[in-house]
Amino acid sequence: MSKFNLKNIKEIMKNDFHAAFSNPIVIFVLFAIVILPSLYAVLNIEACWDPYENTDEVVFAIANLDNGTTMEGSPLNVGNEIVKKLENNTKFDWKFVSEEELRNGVHDGKYYAGIVIPKNLSENIASILTDNPKQAKLEYIVNIKSNPVASKLTDTAANTVYTTVNAKIVEVINLAAYGKLGELKDGLSAGAVQLYSGGSQISTGASQISAGASQVSAGAGEVQSGASQIKDKSSAITQGAGDVQKGSAAIKQGASEIEQGSKEIQSQIDPSKLPSPTKEYVEGNIKLANGSGELAKSSSQLADGSSQLADGSSQLANGASSLADGSAQLAEGSLSLAAGSQMLSTSAAQALYMAAASLSSSANSLSSVTGINESQLGDYFYSPIKLDRHEEFPVPDYGSEVAPFYIVLSMWVGAILTCVMIAPGTSAGTKYTPTEMYFGKLTLFIVLSILQAIVTIIGTLLLGIYVSNLPLFIFSLILVSATFMILVYSIISALGHVGKAIGVILLVLQISGTGGIYPIEIMQHFFQILYPYLPMTYAITLIREAQLGLVMPNYLFALVVLVGIGIATIIVATIIKQKADKVSHYFEERLEESGLF
Repeated sequence: MSKFNLKNIKEIMKNDFHAAFSNPIVIFVLFAIVILPSLYAVLNIEACWDPYENTDEVVFAIANLDNGTTMEGSPLNVGNEIVKKLENNTKFDWKFVSEEELRNGVHDGKYYAGIVIPKNLSENIASILTDNPKQAKLEYIVNIKSNPVASKLTDTAANTVYTTVNAKIVEVINLAAYGKLGELKDGLSAGAVQLYSGGSQISTGASQISAGASQVSAGAGEVQSGASQIKDKSSAITQGAGDVQKGSAAIKQGASEIEQGSKEIQSQIDPSKLPSPTKEYVEGNIKLANGSGELAKSSSQLADGSSQLADGSSQLANGASSLADGSAQLAEGSLSLAAGSQMLSTSAAQALYMAAASLSSSANSLSSVTGINESQLGDYFYSPIKLDRHEEFPVPDYGSEVAPFYIVLSMWVGAILTCVMIAPGTSAGTKYTPTEMYFGKLTLFIVLSILQAIVTIIGTLLLGIYVSNLPLFIFSLILVSATFMILVYSIISALGHVGKAIGVILLVLQISGTGGIYPIEIMQHFFQILYPYLPMTYAITLIREAQLGLVMPNYLFALVVLVGIGIATIIVATIIKQKADKVSHYFEERLEESGLF
């Protein structure tokens, strides 16, 4: 580093300040240089103060074609409800027009956008309660060409209408569901009563079954005793039937012999050949013989019948024995059935009582729900959960939020403007060394940067931006302005017109690459790489911490980086200016000779 004379530096500074007040034109230009950065910041912050509060003159058209319908016996016209709500909405300049006028107006640019409410909107909304629900639709028409920001603002207006319709749909669905809950409550109450009544009846029946079971139990012993007697008597009947069958067989055999003897008597005696007394006697004998034959036949038939009677008696005896066995089993089964019936009826009665209690409890629970005021029910269902928002470092307006970015940007613009309007100076053709010229001129630029910062502070405070820590905010803004001025002045002082180009390029890159408005994470990867190397990144952090809420580690880190940038810039610029001062002066002369620069 070459030697420099402090006296020469003071002399350069004295000459600059003398020149600054040499004539009114110079004073006016310097005043403009001081004021313009502040205007840049204030105007941009004011424009962004609350852009969504200034949309009341943005024209948005509405064409309501809804014919309406009836829902559960009541008239419903959602289109008219939308119109009434929008008439009380001052966010946009709502125009209620015909469909044709809306379409032509949006196409021609008369309206930024519009919504057509179709004829069947209410009908489709009401269809939600039927077995064939239809989707309700709105037609949103927007002129994208008209204005890039307007088309985004009208999206907000369209969302207002969309939200209104959705709120109505939610209200319709939930009011219907609410009504069904009432019906369900009544049904549960009635069912509980019926179940309780059924339980009482079953309980009564259980008592009767229990009494019948006792009677069956008492009669079962008698049935079993009678069954034993029947079985004993059936054995005797079976034995007697056998004796009858044997006697029937003997009778049949005797009858056969009598019949055979009668036939032999008739074949041996002819009564017509006998004398009269004998004839009559013989004829009489032929008749105890014919009669005996008939008696024998009847005896035989009687024997057959006695045999059949004996068989039937035997079968009856066997059936009686089986009946006796079955009666005993029936008695035992009746006892089991009675016991099971009693248990079943008791369990069923208890189950019905429990079910009745549960239904009654459910009905009581629904009573507390169905007791809600229906006039408030729609709003409740539309927003059943409230998002409780808690803000860290709350800021009252959007303008204050973007102020750090526009303040820092104006400081950079002010530095470029100052260095372009006021010559940084060159040592070529003077008695001063490059180092003396650099430090001698730097003082004027730093003073102008401080003035620019002070005017910007006054302007933003008059605008009404929110400031959390005023002393730290003032210090930080002056530091940022002075650091930027040192950086831009050093580049232009060392490199001349090339330095001006570098200053402008850095301005362009830092507008998008510092995360001042949009999160750096959503920017292109190129800017994400540049982000930690751009001076405005740390300047925005410094101002943001001082203005909107201090987190000391963040503030100190940005402060150290900015101070380091200022010191490093002075050192590097001094070295470069020694080497490149004459060369850059040569290039500037050549450019001036062209008449273009």
